[in-house]
Amino acid sequence: MINTNNVISKRFLTVWAGQLLSSVGNGLTAFALGVYVFQMTESAVSYSLIIFFSFLPSFVLLPFTGVLADRFDRKKLMIIGDIGATTGLIFILAVMIWGNLQLWHIYFGAALSSVFTAIQTPAYKAVVTDLVTEEFYSKASGLIQLAGSAQFLISPVVAGILMSLFDIKIILIIDIATFFMAAAAVLIIKNQCVAAPVHEELKLSHGIADSIKYLFSKKGILYLVLLISVVDFFVAMLHSLFGPMLLTLTDSGTLGIALSVSASGMLISSVIIGVWGLKRNKIATVSLFLMLAGLFYALMGIPTNVTLIIVFGFLFFSTLPYVNAGLEVLIRSNVANEKQGRVWALVYAISQAGFLLALASAGFLADRLFCPLFESGGALSQTFGMIIGTGQSRGIGFMFMISGILISLIAVILGRIKTIKSLEM
Repeated sequence: MINTNNVISKRFLTVWAGQLLSSVGNGLTAFALGVYVFQMTESAVSYSLIIFFSFLPSFVLLPFTGVLADRFDRKKLMIIGDIGATTGLIFILAVMIWGNLQLWHIYFGAALSSVFTAIQTPAYKAVVTDLVTEEFYSKASGLIQLAGSAQFLISPVVAGILMSLFDIKIILIIDIATFFMAAAAVLIIKNQCVAAPVHEELKLSHGIADSIKYLFSKKGILYLVLLISVVDFFVAMLHSLFGPMLLTLTDSGTLGIALSVSASGMLISSVIIGVWGLKRNKIATVSLFLMLAGLFYALMGIPTNVTLIIVFGFLFFSTLPYVNAGLEVLIRSNVANEKQGRVWALVYAISQAGFLLALASAGFLADRLFCPLFESGGALSQTFGMIIGTGQSRGIGFMFMISGILISLIAVILGRIKTIKSLEM
Protein backbone atom coordinates (compact mmCIF):
# COMPACT_ATOMS: atom_id res chain seq x y z
CA MET A 1 0.00 0.00 0.00
CA ILE A 2 1.27 3.48 -0.84
CA ASN A 3 2.04 5.48 2.29
CA THR A 4 1.21 9.05 1.33
CA ASN A 5 -0.02 10.17 4.74
CA ASN A 6 3.44 11.45 5.68
CA VAL A 7 3.65 13.77 2.70
CA ILE A 8 0.13 14.74 1.70
CA SER A 9 -2.53 15.93 4.14
CA LYS A 10 -5.18 13.50 5.32
CA ARG A 11 -7.85 16.05 4.43
CA PHE A 12 -6.77 15.95 0.79
CA LEU A 13 -6.71 12.15 0.84
CA THR A 14 -10.25 12.08 2.27
CA VAL A 15 -11.57 14.29 -0.53
CA TRP A 16 -9.56 12.32 -3.08
CA ALA A 17 -11.03 9.01 -1.88
CA GLY A 18 -14.55 10.36 -2.32
CA GLN A 19 -13.75 11.55 -5.83
CA LEU A 20 -12.22 8.14 -6.61
CA LEU A 21 -15.51 6.43 -5.74
CA SER A 22 -17.47 9.00 -7.74
CA SER A 23 -15.18 8.48 -10.73
CA VAL A 24 -15.81 4.73 -10.65
CA GLY A 25 -19.57 5.28 -10.48
CA ASN A 26 -19.48 7.80 -13.31
CA GLY A 27 -17.52 5.35 -15.44
CA LEU A 28 -20.09 2.61 -14.81
CA THR A 29 -22.91 4.81 -16.11
CA ALA A 30 -20.92 6.18 -19.07
CA PHE A 31 -20.02 2.66 -20.24
CA ALA A 32 -23.49 1.21 -19.68
CA LEU A 33 -25.38 4.02 -21.38
CA GLY A 34 -22.91 4.09 -24.28
CA VAL A 35 -23.31 0.36 -24.97
CA TYR A 36 -27.09 0.60 -24.45
CA VAL A 37 -27.44 3.39 -27.02
CA PHE A 38 -25.05 1.91 -29.60
CA GLN A 39 -26.75 -1.48 -29.46
CA MET A 40 -30.12 0.24 -29.84
CA THR A 41 -29.15 2.53 -32.74
CA GLU A 42 -25.89 1.11 -34.21
CA SER A 43 -24.90 4.74 -34.73
CA ALA A 44 -21.61 6.38 -33.74
CA VAL A 45 -23.44 9.72 -33.76
CA SER A 46 -25.94 8.59 -31.11
CA TYR A 47 -23.09 7.15 -29.05
CA SER A 48 -20.97 10.31 -29.17
CA LEU A 49 -23.94 12.59 -28.44
CA ILE A 50 -24.15 11.16 -24.91
CA ILE A 51 -20.63 12.42 -24.26
CA PHE A 52 -21.40 15.69 -26.05
CA PHE A 53 -24.35 16.51 -23.81
CA SER A 54 -22.29 15.49 -20.77
CA PHE A 55 -19.86 18.30 -21.62
CA LEU A 56 -21.96 21.05 -23.21
CA PRO A 57 -23.49 22.63 -20.06
CA SER A 58 -20.14 22.53 -18.26
CA PHE A 59 -18.49 24.27 -21.18
CA VAL A 60 -21.07 27.07 -21.10
CA LEU A 61 -21.20 27.48 -17.32
CA LEU A 62 -17.57 27.05 -16.26
CA PRO A 63 -16.58 30.73 -16.63
CA PHE A 64 -19.39 31.62 -14.20
CA THR A 65 -18.91 28.77 -11.74
CA GLY A 66 -15.19 29.47 -11.60
CA VAL A 67 -15.95 32.89 -10.14
CA LEU A 68 -18.17 31.20 -7.56
CA ALA A 69 -15.23 29.00 -6.52
CA ASP A 70 -13.26 32.14 -5.60
CA ARG A 71 -16.20 33.93 -4.00
CA PHE A 72 -17.78 31.21 -1.84
CA ASP A 73 -16.68 28.26 0.28
CA ARG A 74 -15.15 25.79 -2.18
CA LYS A 75 -16.05 22.78 -0.05
CA LYS A 76 -19.73 23.76 0.01
CA LEU A 77 -19.67 24.13 -3.76
CA MET A 78 -18.18 20.65 -4.10
CA ILE A 79 -20.98 19.20 -1.97
CA ILE A 80 -23.63 21.02 -4.01
CA GLY A 81 -22.02 19.83 -7.24
CA ASP A 82 -21.72 16.19 -6.19
CA ILE A 83 -25.26 15.92 -4.83
CA GLY A 84 -26.77 17.95 -7.67
CA ALA A 85 -25.14 15.71 -10.27
CA THR A 86 -27.44 12.90 -9.16
CA THR A 87 -30.50 14.74 -10.52
CA GLY A 88 -29.80 13.77 -14.13
CA LEU A 89 -29.26 10.14 -13.17
CA ILE A 90 -32.42 10.09 -11.09
CA PHE A 91 -34.34 11.51 -14.08
CA ILE A 92 -33.08 8.76 -16.41
CA LEU A 93 -33.78 6.11 -13.78
CA ALA A 94 -37.32 7.41 -13.20
CA VAL A 95 -38.13 7.37 -16.93
CA MET A 96 -36.78 3.81 -17.18
CA ILE A 97 -39.02 2.70 -14.32
CA TRP A 98 -42.22 4.58 -15.15
CA GLY A 99 -41.99 5.54 -18.80
CA ASN A 100 -40.75 4.67 -22.27
CA LEU A 101 -37.06 5.65 -22.37
CA GLN A 102 -36.02 7.50 -25.53
CA LEU A 103 -32.69 8.93 -26.63
CA TRP A 104 -33.59 12.49 -25.67
CA HIS A 105 -34.24 11.39 -22.09
CA ILE A 106 -30.66 10.12 -21.85
CA TYR A 107 -29.26 13.28 -23.44
CA PHE A 108 -31.30 15.51 -21.14
CA GLY A 109 -30.25 13.56 -18.04
CA ALA A 110 -26.58 13.75 -19.05
CA ALA A 111 -26.88 17.50 -19.61
CA LEU A 112 -28.65 18.04 -16.28
CA SER A 113 -25.87 16.27 -14.36
CA SER A 114 -23.31 18.29 -16.31
CA VAL A 115 -24.76 21.55 -14.94
CA PHE A 116 -23.72 20.53 -11.43
CA THR A 117 -20.41 19.12 -12.62
CA ALA A 118 -19.64 22.67 -13.75
CA ILE A 119 -20.05 23.78 -10.13
CA GLN A 120 -17.97 20.95 -8.70
CA THR A 121 -15.00 20.95 -11.10
CA PRO A 122 -13.40 24.40 -10.48
CA ALA A 123 -14.12 24.14 -6.76
CA TYR A 124 -12.31 20.78 -6.61
CA LYS A 125 -9.35 22.05 -8.63
CA ALA A 126 -9.04 25.13 -6.42
CA VAL A 127 -9.52 23.34 -3.10
CA VAL A 128 -6.51 21.11 -3.86
CA THR A 129 -4.36 24.24 -3.69
CA ASP A 130 -5.89 24.96 -0.27
CA LEU A 131 -5.11 21.47 1.04
CA VAL A 132 -1.69 20.70 -0.46
CA THR A 133 1.58 22.63 -0.19
CA GLU A 134 3.40 23.54 -3.41
CA GLU A 135 6.17 20.97 -2.98
CA PHE A 136 3.56 18.19 -3.24
CA TYR A 137 1.58 19.55 -6.21
CA SER A 138 2.92 16.93 -8.61
CA LYS A 139 2.22 14.05 -6.23
CA ALA A 140 -1.31 15.32 -5.62
CA SER A 141 -1.76 15.64 -9.37
CA GLY A 142 -0.65 12.03 -9.77
CA LEU A 143 -3.28 10.88 -7.29
CA ILE A 144 -5.94 12.98 -9.05
CA GLN A 145 -4.96 11.31 -12.32
CA LEU A 146 -5.23 7.95 -10.56
CA ALA A 147 -8.78 8.73 -9.41
CA GLY A 148 -9.70 9.89 -12.89
CA SER A 149 -8.30 6.74 -14.48
CA ALA A 150 -10.56 4.57 -12.32
CA GLN A 151 -13.54 5.24 -14.58
CA PHE A 152 -11.60 3.74 -17.47
CA LEU A 153 -9.75 1.01 -15.57
CA ILE A 154 -12.26 -0.42 -13.10
CA SER A 155 -15.63 0.71 -14.40
CA PRO A 156 -15.79 -0.96 -17.85
CA VAL A 157 -15.12 -4.48 -16.54
CA VAL A 158 -17.44 -4.04 -13.57
CA ALA A 159 -20.13 -2.49 -15.78
CA GLY A 160 -19.81 -5.34 -18.29
CA ILE A 161 -20.30 -7.90 -15.51
CA LEU A 162 -23.21 -6.00 -13.97
CA MET A 163 -24.94 -5.63 -17.36
CA SER A 164 -24.72 -9.38 -17.88
CA LEU A 165 -26.24 -10.08 -14.47
CA PHE A 166 -28.59 -7.18 -13.75
CA ASP A 167 -30.64 -4.48 -15.39
CA ILE A 168 -28.97 -1.16 -16.27
CA LYS A 169 -31.03 0.46 -13.48
CA ILE A 170 -28.72 -1.15 -10.90
CA ILE A 171 -25.75 0.65 -12.44
CA LEU A 172 -27.52 3.99 -12.23
CA ILE A 173 -28.37 3.40 -8.57
CA ILE A 174 -24.73 2.57 -7.79
CA ASP A 175 -23.56 5.75 -9.51
CA ILE A 176 -26.06 7.84 -7.55
CA ALA A 177 -24.74 6.32 -4.31
CA THR A 178 -21.10 7.16 -5.18
CA PHE A 179 -21.97 10.84 -5.66
CA PHE A 180 -23.42 10.96 -2.16
CA MET A 181 -20.27 9.26 -0.82
CA ALA A 182 -18.10 11.91 -2.50
CA ALA A 183 -20.21 14.67 -0.94
CA ALA A 184 -19.92 12.98 2.48
CA ALA A 185 -16.12 12.91 2.19
CA VAL A 186 -16.04 16.67 1.60
CA LEU A 187 -18.47 17.22 4.46
CA ILE A 188 -16.11 15.33 6.80
CA ILE A 189 -13.15 17.62 6.10
CA LYS A 190 -15.39 20.70 6.10
CA ASN A 191 -16.37 19.94 9.68
CA GLN A 192 -12.73 19.38 10.64
CA CYS A 193 -11.37 22.78 9.67
CA VAL A 194 -12.20 26.45 9.62
CA ALA A 195 -13.92 27.56 6.44
CA ALA A 196 -11.55 28.98 3.87
CA PRO A 197 -11.72 32.76 3.68
CA VAL A 198 -13.55 34.42 0.83
CA HIS A 199 -10.83 36.13 -1.14
CA GLU A 200 -12.87 38.97 -2.59
CA GLU A 201 -16.40 40.02 -3.37
CA LEU A 202 -16.90 39.70 -7.11
CA LYS A 203 -19.76 40.27 -9.45
CA LEU A 204 -19.97 37.42 -11.91
CA SER A 205 -19.42 39.65 -14.92
CA HIS A 206 -16.43 41.37 -13.30
CA GLY A 207 -15.01 38.03 -12.22
CA ILE A 208 -15.19 36.60 -15.73
CA ALA A 209 -13.62 39.71 -17.22
CA ASP A 210 -10.90 39.60 -14.59
CA SER A 211 -10.12 35.94 -15.27
CA ILE A 212 -9.87 36.58 -19.02
CA LYS A 213 -7.61 39.59 -18.44
CA TYR A 214 -5.47 37.62 -16.00
CA LEU A 215 -5.11 34.66 -18.36
CA PHE A 216 -4.14 36.93 -21.26
CA SER A 217 -1.47 38.47 -19.04
CA LYS A 218 -0.02 34.99 -18.59
CA LYS A 219 0.97 34.35 -22.20
CA GLY A 220 2.75 31.09 -21.44
CA ILE A 221 -0.33 29.59 -19.80
CA LEU A 222 -2.60 30.95 -22.54
CA TYR A 223 -0.53 29.41 -25.37
CA LEU A 224 -0.21 26.16 -23.45
CA VAL A 225 -3.97 25.92 -22.93
CA LEU A 226 -4.74 26.78 -26.56
CA LEU A 227 -2.42 24.01 -27.81
CA ILE A 228 -3.92 21.54 -25.36
CA SER A 229 -7.38 22.50 -26.60
CA VAL A 230 -6.33 21.30 -30.06
CA VAL A 231 -4.93 18.10 -28.52
CA ASP A 232 -8.21 17.61 -26.65
CA PHE A 233 -10.04 17.73 -29.97
CA PHE A 234 -8.16 14.64 -31.14
CA VAL A 235 -8.34 12.89 -27.75
CA ALA A 236 -12.11 13.40 -27.80
CA MET A 237 -12.18 11.65 -31.17
CA LEU A 238 -10.71 8.61 -29.46
CA HIS A 239 -13.05 9.00 -26.50
CA SER A 240 -16.06 9.07 -28.82
CA LEU A 241 -15.07 6.41 -31.34
CA PHE A 242 -13.00 3.80 -29.49
CA GLY A 243 -16.20 2.04 -28.37
CA PRO A 244 -17.89 2.04 -31.78
CA MET A 245 -14.67 0.82 -33.45
CA LEU A 246 -14.25 -2.06 -31.02
CA LEU A 247 -17.95 -2.97 -31.12
CA THR A 248 -17.60 -3.60 -34.88
CA LEU A 249 -14.75 -6.03 -34.11
CA THR A 250 -15.95 -7.71 -30.90
CA ASP A 251 -18.71 -7.75 -28.25
CA SER A 252 -19.47 -5.44 -25.32
CA GLY A 253 -17.81 -7.76 -22.78
CA THR A 254 -14.53 -7.69 -24.67
CA LEU A 255 -14.89 -3.93 -25.10
CA GLY A 256 -15.08 -3.56 -21.32
CA ILE A 257 -11.93 -5.64 -20.89
CA ALA A 258 -10.17 -3.68 -23.65
CA LEU A 259 -11.01 -0.36 -22.00
CA SER A 260 -9.89 -1.55 -18.58
CA VAL A 261 -6.62 -3.10 -19.73
CA SER A 262 -5.82 -0.05 -21.86
CA ALA A 263 -6.61 2.31 -18.98
CA SER A 264 -4.35 0.32 -16.63
CA GLY A 265 -1.55 2.28 -18.28
CA MET A 266 -3.00 5.37 -16.61
CA LEU A 267 -3.07 3.56 -13.28
CA ILE A 268 0.59 2.57 -13.42
CA SER A 269 1.78 6.03 -14.49
CA SER A 270 -0.46 7.77 -11.94
CA VAL A 271 0.91 5.63 -9.10
CA ILE A 272 4.49 6.40 -10.18
CA ILE A 273 3.78 10.14 -10.23
CA GLY A 274 1.85 9.93 -6.95
CA VAL A 275 4.86 8.33 -5.21
CA TRP A 276 7.84 10.05 -6.84
CA GLY A 277 6.36 13.16 -8.46
CA LEU A 278 7.71 14.67 -11.68
CA LYS A 279 11.17 15.80 -12.63
CA ARG A 280 11.91 19.52 -12.55
CA ASN A 281 11.63 20.15 -16.30
CA LYS A 282 7.87 19.94 -16.71
CA ILE A 283 7.81 21.38 -20.24
CA ALA A 284 10.17 18.70 -21.55
CA THR A 285 8.11 16.04 -19.77
CA VAL A 286 4.84 17.27 -21.30
CA SER A 287 6.36 17.56 -24.77
CA LEU A 288 8.00 14.10 -24.69
CA PHE A 289 4.99 12.21 -23.40
CA LEU A 290 2.62 14.10 -25.67
CA MET A 291 4.75 13.04 -28.65
CA LEU A 292 4.64 9.42 -27.47
CA ALA A 293 0.87 9.70 -26.96
CA GLY A 294 0.48 10.74 -30.60
CA LEU A 295 2.62 7.84 -31.79
CA PHE A 296 0.66 5.21 -29.86
CA TYR A 297 -2.64 6.84 -30.86
CA ALA A 298 -1.73 6.52 -34.54
CA LEU A 299 -0.62 2.91 -34.10
CA MET A 300 -3.93 2.10 -32.41
CA GLY A 301 -5.73 2.79 -35.67
CA ILE A 302 -3.74 0.38 -37.85
CA PRO A 303 -4.54 -3.19 -36.66
CA THR A 304 -7.87 -5.01 -36.58
CA ASN A 305 -6.53 -7.48 -34.04
CA VAL A 306 -8.11 -6.53 -30.70
CA THR A 307 -5.04 -7.61 -28.71
CA LEU A 308 -2.77 -5.24 -30.65
CA ILE A 309 -5.28 -2.42 -30.25
CA ILE A 310 -5.26 -3.03 -26.49
CA VAL A 311 -1.43 -2.98 -26.39
CA PHE A 312 -1.24 0.37 -28.16
CA GLY A 313 -4.15 1.63 -26.08
CA PHE A 314 -2.26 0.70 -22.91
CA LEU A 315 0.82 2.58 -24.11
CA PHE A 316 -1.28 5.60 -25.11
CA PHE A 317 -3.06 5.82 -21.77
CA SER A 318 0.23 5.41 -19.88
CA THR A 319 1.44 8.73 -21.30
CA LEU A 320 -1.59 10.80 -20.30
CA PRO A 321 -0.92 11.15 -16.54
CA TYR A 322 2.52 12.63 -17.28
CA VAL A 323 1.01 15.14 -19.70
CA ASN A 324 -1.89 16.07 -17.41
CA ALA A 325 0.15 16.23 -14.20
CA GLY A 326 2.82 18.35 -15.88
CA LEU A 327 0.20 20.77 -17.19
CA GLU A 328 -1.53 20.94 -13.83
CA VAL A 329 1.65 21.72 -11.90
CA LEU A 330 2.68 24.40 -14.42
CA ILE A 331 -0.69 26.14 -14.19
CA ARG A 332 -1.12 25.75 -10.43
CA SER A 333 2.38 27.13 -9.78
CA ASN A 334 1.88 30.19 -11.97
CA VAL A 335 -1.58 31.31 -10.78
CA ALA A 336 -2.27 33.17 -7.53
CA ASN A 337 -4.35 31.13 -5.08
CA GLU A 338 -7.11 33.75 -4.84
CA LYS A 339 -7.65 33.44 -8.60
CA GLN A 340 -7.39 29.65 -8.85
CA GLY A 341 -11.12 28.96 -9.14
CA ARG A 342 -11.90 31.31 -12.00
CA VAL A 343 -8.65 30.64 -13.88
CA TRP A 344 -9.08 26.87 -13.64
CA ALA A 345 -12.64 27.27 -14.90
CA LEU A 346 -11.47 29.34 -17.86
CA VAL A 347 -8.68 26.86 -18.58
CA TYR A 348 -11.22 24.04 -18.57
CA ALA A 349 -13.60 26.01 -20.80
CA ILE A 350 -10.88 26.71 -23.38
CA SER A 351 -9.49 23.18 -23.34
CA GLN A 352 -12.99 21.70 -23.52
CA ALA A 353 -13.79 23.81 -26.58
CA GLY A 354 -11.75 21.36 -28.63
CA PHE A 355 -13.25 18.42 -26.78
CA LEU A 356 -16.77 19.67 -27.37
CA LEU A 357 -16.18 20.33 -31.06
CA ALA A 358 -14.90 16.79 -31.50
CA LEU A 359 -17.83 15.27 -29.63
CA ALA A 360 -20.22 17.17 -31.89
CA SER A 361 -18.47 16.08 -35.08
CA ALA A 362 -16.82 12.70 -34.39
CA GLY A 363 -19.85 10.52 -35.01
CA PHE A 364 -20.84 12.44 -38.14
CA LEU A 365 -17.29 12.30 -39.57
CA ALA A 366 -17.11 8.56 -38.88
CA ASP A 367 -20.56 7.61 -40.19
CA ARG A 368 -20.79 9.96 -43.17
CA LEU A 369 -17.20 10.52 -44.32
CA PHE A 370 -14.40 8.21 -43.20
CA CYS A 371 -16.22 4.88 -42.85
CA PRO A 372 -17.71 5.06 -46.39
CA LEU A 373 -14.20 5.70 -47.74
CA PHE A 374 -13.15 2.24 -46.53
CA GLU A 375 -16.22 0.30 -47.55
CA SER A 376 -15.92 -2.09 -50.49
CA GLY A 377 -15.44 0.13 -53.53
CA GLY A 378 -14.80 3.21 -51.34
CA ALA A 379 -12.38 5.91 -52.45
CA LEU A 380 -9.58 4.71 -50.14
CA SER A 381 -10.34 0.99 -50.17
CA GLN A 382 -7.70 0.29 -52.83
CA THR A 383 -5.00 2.56 -51.34
CA PHE A 384 -4.92 2.88 -47.56
CA GLY A 385 -7.41 0.04 -47.41
CA MET A 386 -4.71 -2.29 -48.71
CA ILE A 387 -2.64 -1.41 -45.61
CA ILE A 388 -5.17 -1.19 -42.74
CA GLY A 389 -8.02 -3.18 -44.30
CA THR A 390 -11.58 -2.27 -45.24
CA GLY A 391 -14.88 -2.18 -43.39
CA GLN A 392 -16.63 0.09 -40.90
CA SER A 393 -13.89 0.03 -38.26
CA ARG A 394 -11.18 1.00 -40.75
CA GLY A 395 -12.57 4.46 -41.34
CA ILE A 396 -12.34 5.13 -37.60
CA GLY A 397 -8.86 3.59 -37.55
CA PHE A 398 -7.75 6.00 -40.27
CA MET A 399 -9.10 8.91 -38.17
CA PHE A 400 -6.97 7.66 -35.27
CA MET A 401 -3.87 7.56 -37.48
CA ILE A 402 -4.32 11.15 -38.64
CA SER A 403 -5.11 12.36 -35.11
CA GLY A 404 -2.04 10.71 -33.63
CA ILE A 405 0.31 12.23 -36.18
CA LEU A 406 -1.08 15.71 -35.54
CA ILE A 407 -0.75 15.31 -31.75
CA SER A 408 2.95 14.46 -32.16
CA LEU A 409 3.43 17.58 -34.29
CA ILE A 410 1.77 19.72 -31.61
CA ALA A 411 4.14 18.20 -29.02
CA VAL A 412 7.13 19.42 -31.02
CA ILE A 413 5.65 22.92 -31.32
CA LEU A 414 4.80 23.08 -27.60
CA GLY A 415 8.38 22.34 -26.58
CA ARG A 416 9.76 25.16 -28.74
CA ILE A 417 7.62 28.15 -27.68
CA LYS A 418 9.67 30.48 -25.46
CA THR A 419 6.74 31.89 -23.50
CA ILE A 420 5.71 28.38 -22.52
CA LYS A 421 9.27 27.53 -21.52
CA SER A 422 9.28 30.62 -19.25
CA LEU A 423 6.69 28.93 -17.01
CA GLU A 424 9.53 26.83 -15.56
CA MET A 425 11.44 29.92 -14.37
